[in-house]
Amino acid sequence: MGYGAGSVPSKIVSSLAARLLLQVPALADTLVLMIREQNSGYRVADVVPADDLWRSCHDNLASILQLLADPGHDPDASDDHPEAEYYDAARVTGRRRAEQRVPLDDVLRSYRLGGRLLWEAMIEQARKERSADIDGLLDAATRVWEVADTTSAQMAAAYHATELRLTRVDDQFRTAMWDGLLHGRGSEPDFAREAARVIGVPLDGPYAVAVADLPSGDRPNTAPLERRLAGYGIGSAWTVRAGSLVGLLELGRLTPAIALSALREVLRVPAGLSMAVDGLAAVDAAHRQATLARRTVVPGRCEVAAFEERLPEALLLGSPELAGQFVRLRLGPLLDAPAGERRQLLDTLDAWFATAGSITHTAELTHCHRNTVLNRLRRINVILGHDVTDSAARLEMALALRAHRLGIAGQRP
Repeated sequence: MGYGAGSVPSKIVSSLAARLLLQVPALADTLVLMIREQNSGYRVADVVPADDLWRSCHDNLASILQLLADPGHDPDASDDHPEAEYYDAARVTGRRRAEQRVPLDDVLRSYRLGGRLLWEAMIEQARKERSADIDGLLDAATRVWEVADTTSAQMAAAYHATELRLTRVDDQFRTAMWDGLLHGRGSEPDFAREAARVIGVPLDGPYAVAVADLPSGDRPNTAPLERRLAGYGIGSAWTVRAGSLVGLLELGRLTPAIALSALREVLRVPAGLSMAVDGLAAVDAAHRQATLARRTVVPGRCEVAAFEERLPEALLLGSPELAGQFVRLRLGPLLDAPAGERRQLLDTLDAWFATAGSITHTAELTHCHRNTVLNRLRRINVILGHDVTDSAARLEMALALRAHRLGIAGQRP
């Protein structure tokens, strides 16, 4: 049974509600006690001051009774309807409880308690006045719960709107804390304490920073990643920066090697890991290390690179202009060879360096005969104009080849 525009609720309901309006302060006292005793969420959270709770109970009870007493009220009226002011108390309550972080289920439970209190008060008033028959009481019950539901819906809408606004504010503040850490503000004691609180990490280290590519699709949910790392005893916090995932890993008594092993298990995208740093003051430096380590991953590969294992590559990436010139000086003629030959010779040279100059192992890696390897090395010597097997040139050639593999110097078409 509903009450649309033009319907006329029972005069009995209006009369009983008008009588109860005189009892609102006492009803508010009773409702406060009911909430404190029967709504555990309010007891546990203890974030709603006593005067705030009483005022909310008072104003919401008064508003509901005013709605019940209004013979022309339309419960389906829109926000711009003249009766919308009847829901002001509900909206204020919704906004306030969202700001206090009271769970919405607990607030709705309090509204149900208020509806039950009003129904019981209305029955008691009817008994005193002997003014209602069975049909009248059924009408009263329907009206009380209909208005209570509409009022609680208005409260919930205001709660959700405020919650969304607060979430945006929290995200912005959290973003500001991350930005500060990654730009060196962790050395400021007050900022470091606030950042630790907001991001949810200890103030002291040791820490390591990870930088990983974003998975394809929507903005990633980092909660599963945090849970998986927690399974390895590593607490972590993650954010998205400049198209990458950035993670702050709490090492505790663990070594960076354990963190590296864990990341290699849980990440399925290219990533880099910094060395361990003592605290939040060094997070910016660790972030730079992790970024460089990520850049050392050869395009097309999916691996987690540790900064301390990629120091030569990191040095090259740290000075890309000089590294590019270095590549051209050491490998230039070889890079100018026809594409097919160039690729074959570079792969052979790469395998030769990787096997510490072993012809046999180079042949195995390149799937060819030993004599083929020797012939290719001689061809490389001819193109470059010097002996690459000479120990004095080997280190520079290996570095130049690493830089080329990282794309520091563009490959010829």
